[in-house]
Amino acid sequence: MFKFQEFSHLYALALIPVLIVLFLLAIYWRRKRLKTLGDEQPVNFQLMGFIPGRSTLKFILAIGGLSMVIIGWANLQFGDKQDTVQTKGVDVVIALDVSKSMLATDIKPDRLTRAKQLIMQLADKMHNDRVAFIVFAGKSYMQIPLTVDYSSLKMMVQTASPAIVPTQGTVIGDAIEMAIDAFPKGEKKYKSMIIISDGEDHDPKATELIKQAAEEGIVVHTVGIGSPQGTTINDPDTKAVKLDDQGNPVISKLNEEELRNLAIAGGGTYSQLNNAEEVSDKLVSNLDKMEQKNLGAVVFKDYSSYFQPFLIIGLVLLLIEWLIPGANIKYRKNGTIA
Repeated sequence: MFKFQEFSHLYALALIPVLIVLFLLAIYWRRKRLKTLGDEQPVNFQLMGFIPGRSTLKFILAIGGLSMVIIGWANLQFGDKQDTVQTKGVDVVIALDVSKSMLATDIKPDRLTRAKQLIMQLADKMHNDRVAFIVFAGKSYMQIPLTVDYSSLKMMVQTASPAIVPTQGTVIGDAIEMAIDAFPKGEKKYKSMIIISDGEDHDPKATELIKQAAEEGIVVHTVGIGSPQGTTINDPDTKAVKLDDQGNPVISKLNEEELRNLAIAGGGTYSQLNNAEEVSDKLVSNLDKMEQKNLGAVVFKDYSSYFQPFLIIGLVLLLIEWLIPGANIKYRKNGTIA
């Protein structure tokens, strides 16, 4: 099994296609300029040291070197040793609201980013529990079934956004139903669910499903994101403030009452996310107080880093590119081309 220790650094690879487009535009612009001086081929041979294709070779070396450096920067790791160990823990399903209202900025930088930060901290503190991850808006989608692979959890959390759920809204009940199905059948304990949402849209079936979850032995904790006063929402598609049918700005508010009632019905706790450290500590403490069960799982205990080959290859490619001289126009003293 492999993973990237700093997966977010791979986003820098998005620069590569941008640079390729800019290079192609530069070639087009250069050829257009050369045509104003005459036929392209005779003009090229008046460039000192001109070799056809050399600029393309230098660009390929630079792009290849940059790509290797970025991959090395992300630090590829492989699990060298795996052991089957007996651990005690509980099964936890985390359900994250990714509706567009989670992009509101009444808490900085926005609700969704703060929710992701909370889950990351939970992943760092939950060492023995199995965890599943669900995203929901108008519909729910299982991202990761129950697992002890916290690195996979972190990768999926980083990619969570309103774009991955085409149906918008806040249908918490659908997420609860999916979570119930995610847990092992026949057990009436060792199970917990954490719902992270602004609770903006009231879902009438959510309370009944929470009661069903409680009957299945699932303890439900809720975390509220946002402020009761609320704020406007910028639509990610139009980049403008979202308006209602009457043309008035939509104000998205944290529905604490809804989330608190769900927590009470689920036998758990409600927390408003003001401080991610405090809320994550509270949730982990509540999980640790639950009755634990034996979880036999294959876990990768030792990871080795393999960033060195990528960095070496990248630096060598960049060095070769730097050592290859470019072509320059040679002028005589009177200003004519030599």
